[in-house]
Amino acid sequence: MAMRSTALRRGLREHHVNMIAFSACIGVGLFLQSGRVVYLAGPGLAVIAYILMGTVMASAMACLGEMTALFPVQGPLFEFPRRFLDEGIGYAVGWLAWFSWTVIIAAEILAITQIWKFQFSEQYLRDVGYPDNYLGWKWGQDTSPAVWVFVFLIIVGAVNILPVRQYGQLEFIFGSIKMAFICLLILFNVIVNAKKIVYHNGNSRFWTYNDPYSFAAQNFTLSAGPDGHNEVIPDGAGRLAGMWSAMTTTIWSMIGFETVAITAAENEDLERDETVKIATRKIALRIILLYSLSVFVVGLNVPYTDPNLRDLTVNSIRSGQNSIFILAAVRNHTRDWPHFFNGFFIFSATTSGINSLYNSSRLLHALASIDDAWPDWRIARSLQRRLRRTTRGVPLVSVFGSWLFGLLAFLSSKPFPSEILGRIATNSAVSMLIVYIAVCASYLQFYKIIGLASGGNGPNGPEDVIEMRYRGAYNRDGPRFPYRAHLQWARACYGLFGCSLMALFNGWRTFVSPFSPADFVAAYISIAVFLVLVVAYHIRSDGYDPRLWRRNADKEIKQPEPVVTLEEDPTHRRGRLYLPDEDDLFTRRNFGNFVKWMWVWMR
Repeated sequence: MAMRSTALRRGLREHHVNMIAFSACIGVGLFLQSGRVVYLAGPGLAVIAYILMGTVMASAMACLGEMTALFPVQGPLFEFPRRFLDEGIGYAVGWLAWFSWTVIIAAEILAITQIWKFQFSEQYLRDVGYPDNYLGWKWGQDTSPAVWVFVFLIIVGAVNILPVRQYGQLEFIFGSIKMAFICLLILFNVIVNAKKIVYHNGNSRFWTYNDPYSFAAQNFTLSAGPDGHNEVIPDGAGRLAGMWSAMTTTIWSMIGFETVAITAAENEDLERDETVKIATRKIALRIILLYSLSVFVVGLNVPYTDPNLRDLTVNSIRSGQNSIFILAAVRNHTRDWPHFFNGFFIFSATTSGINSLYNSSRLLHALASIDDAWPDWRIARSLQRRLRRTTRGVPLVSVFGSWLFGLLAFLSSKPFPSEILGRIATNSAVSMLIVYIAVCASYLQFYKIIGLASGGNGPNGPEDVIEMRYRGAYNRDGPRFPYRAHLQWARACYGLFGCSLMALFNGWRTFVSPFSPADFVAAYISIAVFLVLVVAYHIRSDGYDPRLWRRNADKEIKQPEPVVTLEEDPTHRRGRLYLPDEDDLFTRRNFGNFVKWMWVWMR
């Protein structure tokens, strides 16, 4: 019988990778949760929250990007922790990352069922002076959420069975549309603010930063007390509580940076172009800049005290009428824009679900290629063999296996779907924070090992000699090193510290009375699962006595072989600025190379 293929195809180009990663980040997190961030922290601190968390995520992903650029392995999220920290940690991280992405599939589909419930109350419309008594979607309101779940799950699954080149081209279109839409949102809010079509006291264009509002929220409301009065944390303590809660809320909207590394096994440009470097930096710059600008400009048009932003639940993601972007259009009395925005949110959630299935299927396929990541059960081994198979380079069984978890979206038929969605988002965010922590810790060990390797010494010391042909590839200061970020070891420490704080204290509100067991589990079960997986691995490999457990990590840094550039002079690689005329900068050749360099980074 002929051998079945288990290999992925290298069909993605650099511009595909850029937009796949960008599209993976832009789901409902920005559009439906940014209003909650503004409500928690205030319009000014909300922008700072996005910038701070963006730098933490970018630091962690720069670690992953540098390691992946040198070793473009399958499943880099767990392969590097397995290689440089411990095999148990690596496999636990891999399963946690896979589960997180499968949960995001269900979360995005579940969010679509919420977005269809687009309808404002008459009282709110009267309060803001809207010209009509009704604003909402008259069609689809009576349709069962299960119908929408079924329809959009089919769409998500169908796109993911395409060959990877066609998938990349489609994602390039999706990502470009999303980027254009966010730019349109920014421009829309700038125009309505400039025209002063807002109802407030005073003439300042920064009216939401002035009395009776402010740059930061004036207090933090914990919950409604039993007597109907709100429990409020005032002054500085309230601002700190609001800022911390806002930062934890932003995490889910930024998950997706790691998509650049996940695509590396299917990227065809690694030897010629600085694909991983370019894509990693592009996604960080684009997400931080566009998120911050979007929240800044919309925060000028909607007060953080708007009743449709007010949300006292610990975890929730609500409907389109609670989106701060739609509220900006409604408060400025536009008729068509709210409908258009809400419709685009459905498109955004669908495409983000498509990306989530791609990421989860590739992680599952990578896990299936490693025997040690699976228990020694006959059923598990049989499943593993099927999951590693590919058809035309697409791991169809892994796609289907991950897609099945999207059926969790049928929870939309349960009461309080907004709270269920919020808990799913929290669980996914904490799971990925654990992954990012492991990535940053792996990089610090990677940084130490390649420093030795560039001098010819392996991780075991001088007796472990690195071949001469590899030493240049391991030299971070040399021109052949594919991706180097300045002070990356410090950024790794920053990312490690930031992600650890977020993971440990993201659920602080669950400890405040009244205690919510469901919210507590959503906030901390991922940590428990991670520890259980690590312990289970060591029990299987080392026995039940913890004193006999040992750190299992690879000693061969040169496996697989590092990426070495094809050009004799790697300064000519696309993505690096090369000016041939050093004596006179203002020449036609230098200008042409500068334009090409700018196009690579702007594309």
